[in-house]
Amino acid sequence: MSEETVKPDEVIDARGLYCPGPLMELIRVISVKPVGTVLKVLSSDEGSAKDIPAWISKVGQQYIGTEKSDGYWELLVKKVK
Repeated sequence: MSEETVKPDEVIDARGLYCPGPLMELIRVISVKPVGTVLKVLSSDEGSAKDIPAWISKVGQQYIGTEKSDGYWELLVKKVK
């Protein structure tokens, strides 16, 4: 599954929040979503590009990928359990 073929079910706009804000927003949202939900996190905090994939791996969800846009990162995550 590549980023180009995955369409997010929901976008979490955490731009302007500082660490650990974007990760906390992802945790809040993913906890109430059904398995199979794809989330896109938008973050202007550079640490999110490392923190979010590390957390996803730790908790056993699926990290799809990260792209850098104009001053922010777009991270795709799929809830698998």
